[in-house]
Amino acid sequence: MAALTEPERSAWVSYLAASARQMQADRTALAAERRPGTAVPAPPASGKSEASMPLDRPAAWYASAEALRVADNIVSFQTPAGGWGKNQPRDQPPRLLGQAFVTSNASAFAQAGDFDSQQEREWSYAGTIDNDATLTEIRFLAQVQAALPTAASVAYRAAAIKGLKYLLSAQFPNGGWPQVWPLQGGYHDAITLNDDAMVGVASLLGDVATGRSPFDFVPPALRSEAAAAQQRANSLLLALQISVNGRRLLWAQQHDALTLVPVSARNYEPPALSSSESAAVLMYLMRLPQPDADTVAAVEAAVRTLRELEIFDQVWERPAGATARSLRQQPGARHLWARYYDVQSLTPRFGDRDKSLYDDVADVSPERRNGYAWFVTSPRAALQAYERWPHRKPNPAGPGQ
Repeated sequence: MAALTEPERSAWVSYLAASARQMQADRTALAAERRPGTAVPAPPASGKSEASMPLDRPAAWYASAEALRVADNIVSFQTPAGGWGKNQPRDQPPRLLGQAFVTSNASAFAQAGDFDSQQEREWSYAGTIDNDATLTEIRFLAQVQAALPTAASVAYRAAAIKGLKYLLSAQFPNGGWPQVWPLQGGYHDAITLNDDAMVGVASLLGDVATGRSPFDFVPPALRSEAAAAQQRANSLLLALQISVNGRRLLWAQQHDALTLVPVSARNYEPPALSSSESAAVLMYLMRLPQPDADTVAAVEAAVRTLRELEIFDQVWERPAGATARSLRQQPGARHLWARYYDVQSLTPRFGDRDKSLYDDVADVSPERRNGYAWFVTSPRAALQAYERWPHRKPNPAGPGQ
C-alpha cells in the first residue's frame, strides 16, 4: 500500500477498516445469540447448495410452499454482513438461534502449513462468492419476491437488497472482489476469478442495474450503485489481463489485490494463466452490449492465445483398470486445454497437495489427478461464441470450432 498514491491508499485504509468492523459486528451478533448454559446447536448440514436453489423453474413455482421453504432457509442463514456461506443445501430447516452461519468447510486433507488452512471453523467462508454462493441466494430471493404479492414478499426483498449491499461493500477500491468478505486472510483476500466468482458478481450487478424483472424492486439509487460497481469491475478485468513483452495473453485464477499479479490459491493451484477462468471472462466481456476498443482488443488477444494453446490428438480420461486419469493419444481429438499455463513459457503447469509443481501431469499423485480438472474443454464454448460475436475481427485462419 505504501506504493499507492495518497487517494488510493486512503481508499484502501478505509476499506480494510470497514472489513474489520464488519467482522467484529458479525462475531458480536452471533455471540449475543448464545446464552450461558444453553447448548450451541450443531453446525448446519453441508452438501450441494445450487441444486437446492433452482433458478430455471416456471415463475409460478417460486410462490410454492417448496420455494418458500428454501427462501425462508436462505433468509435465516444470511450473515449480519449480508452474505451467505457455501456448500449448504437450502431446502433444509431455517437456522437455529445461536447456530453458526456456515457449515465447517474443512478440508479432508488438511495439513499444517496449507495455503487454505482453516483458521476458525465457524467463520470459514462466512460470506463468500465462491461456488456462486451469495449470488445464487440473491437471484433466488428475487424470483420469489416477484412471484408473491407485495405484502408477502417484504422479508425476501429486504434480504436480497441486503445481499446486494453486501456485494457493494465487499468490492475492492480498484473494482475487484475477494473470495470471502469480511476479509479472512490468505489467498481468500485475492481478486478471485476462480469458479467465475468476479464475473458472476459483475453479471448480477449488471442485471440489477437494468431494473428489469425480477430486479425491478431494487431502488433506483441502488441500481445506480450497481451500474457503477459493474463499470469498475469491467475496467479492472482489462487491467488484469496478463501481458508478456507487450503481448496480451489470458487471466489467472487469482490476482493480488494491489499489484494485480497472479497468485497461488490452494496448495496445488499455482500462480499461472488459467484457461477455464479466461474462457469465463471472455464470455462475460462478449456479453457487454457496447464494448469499447480496449475491450475488443482484450477479447481478440485472449482468443488468439486460446487457439494457440489448444491441445490436439490427446484425451484426458481414466482408462478401464487404471488407478488414475491420464493423457493418452487419440488421433483427431481436439477441444482440450490444460487448466494452467506458465506465464512466460506458455507450457502446462500442474500441482499437488504438498505444494510441489510439475511440467507433466503424470507426476501428480493419483488422488489429485482424479480429483481436479487439470484439463478442460470450456474454452471451446468461448471460441464458438466469439465466431458469433458482432464485434470480432475477420479471421483469415478460419473459425475456431
